[in-house]
Amino acid sequence: MFAYIHSVPRPQSKRSRTLAQMPAEKSAKKVIKGVLKQHKKGLSIEELKKDVCKQLEADGMTSKKAEKAFDAKIQLPIFEVKAGVAKLVKNKDGAADAEVAEPPKAEGKRKQAPATEAAPAKKTKAAAAPAGSVRMMGAAEAAAYWKEHVIEVSGTNAESFRPLASFADAGFSGDVLKSCAKFAAPTPIQAQCWPPIIAGRDTIGVAKTGSGKTLAFFLPLLEKLLAQKRSGVRVLILAPTRELAMQSEEVCKAAGGACGVGSVCIYGGVPKGPQKQLLREGAQVVVATPGRLLDLAQEGSIDLSHVEHMVLDEADRMLDMGFEKDVRTIISQTPAARTTVMFTATWPQEIRALAEEFLKDPVRVSIGSQDLTANHQITQHVEVVEPMEKEKRLPQLLAKYAKELKGQGGANGGAARIIVFALYKKEAARVEQTLQRLGHKALAIHGDMTQEQRTRALQAFKEGSTPLLVATDVAARGLDIPDVELVLNYTFPLTIEDYIHRIGRTGRGGKTGISHTLFTMQDKAHAGALQNVLREASQEVPDALLRFGSSVKKKEHKVYGAFGPKDGPMKAPTKIVFDNDSD
Repeated sequence: MFAYIHSVPRPQSKRSRTLAQMPAEKSAKKVIKGVLKQHKKGLSIEELKKDVCKQLEADGMTSKKAEKAFDAKIQLPIFEVKAGVAKLVKNKDGAADAEVAEPPKAEGKRKQAPATEAAPAKKTKAAAAPAGSVRMMGAAEAAAYWKEHVIEVSGTNAESFRPLASFADAGFSGDVLKSCAKFAAPTPIQAQCWPPIIAGRDTIGVAKTGSGKTLAFFLPLLEKLLAQKRSGVRVLILAPTRELAMQSEEVCKAAGGACGVGSVCIYGGVPKGPQKQLLREGAQVVVATPGRLLDLAQEGSIDLSHVEHMVLDEADRMLDMGFEKDVRTIISQTPAARTTVMFTATWPQEIRALAEEFLKDPVRVSIGSQDLTANHQITQHVEVVEPMEKEKRLPQLLAKYAKELKGQGGANGGAARIIVFALYKKEAARVEQTLQRLGHKALAIHGDMTQEQRTRALQAFKEGSTPLLVATDVAARGLDIPDVELVLNYTFPLTIEDYIHRIGRTGRGGKTGISHTLFTMQDKAHAGALQNVLREASQEVPDALLRFGSSVKKKEHKVYGAFGPKDGPMKAPTKIVFDNDSD
């Protein structure tokens, strides 16, 4: 019966027969041209893709194959994609140039394109998109760039998304480009992530903090907002901490404000009323922590049904902090047709599972080695001391470095910005009081402080009126505080990962920095891992540290130690319910 049905030819229209006889990518090209001819002023890349894929599926193509064919053909020079809007390129006669030569297909999948497989850079530049649209590097130039910056690009048709050499190559409008005026060139994460995001592809960025990821995801999304005016919350950015959310929203406000695009920051620890009022005023961009956002959504204060673009910033950190359930609930309230961008510093199995579930055929961009390493721009000093010596040693070190850094022209008229890390909240408060008593301008930031107090302390540190910040690990991830010259570890953290994140507060944006760590007998379990970090960064390993041995402590759960889960996050506890009180 099955064979009989297929043996009888089904009547087809001329158009259907033509498409059916074409290879997938050729038919996609024809359909894209047909749709764009009907929309002479252009069509958003999302709407275009939806319309084209619908037609291709109606002609018998699978949805996955249709999307793949669209992604391949929209990169052709006959199509111009600018600010998220696609148009047909016109020839000199004013007609759509249908016969522009297509670039050669890449053979097979690759992580890094060999420099020998393409023509020299001068010739490959000619394959870039027309003026005013996205201009990607030529194949040879891209291969050299990938090798230099240790970049991996993977996913369907990922090899077609080559990096950008300059901000102008992204095709951003003048107002958007103003956000980049103080920078010389895009960072690697920006240069590589902009093309797929502009094209409307779900994108994963795996990169260390301080890589410029906020502009990497926000500028292309800002262009999409400007391309089509709509009301409601259109861009939703989730961040793991209040400080990171506030920091990201500052960047969004600075870039979007010049373009008339408003943003709102939503986080806990403060009254809901002012945040609700800001939402009622109609911001298109919302940056939020999961807990407070879910709270407002459940009470009907925010509508997520119009979200077109969702960003999961520091996704690994959100999972570490136990927000996975909240994140899943929030995602379920957004439209399935949204685009999703995920940024993470690491690529563990939990993050991969989340990406597989909620991202559609993403392009994954990995910057640098995926092994946990310290920034090589940071000079690391490790000093082994007795626990009782730390309180005496701290002011001596501050005096030493203040003098040295002032002589190098430190920030704020010679006053160096220094972060002193403590392990516990009470310890941070005690160190703050000690430093203030000694005449230092110092403020603390830790979990026992109100949000207002934390915000005020961070602002004073950023402005330079308070050059000393005493912090717990609440500030060790995600915060972009410019011009930090020195990180001083008063107490060693619980994990070597936290050590790397701590010292990463300095040496940002291509600048150099210094870290100084007070290491005691109580920290000996981390001696081996710390030695490895120092050696990898070509730093001196003190003899006193070597005396603790070189064994590396087995990685344990941050909360449960050796009793934590061996693979992935811990399962939720089982609630025991009794049938009656007599039981």
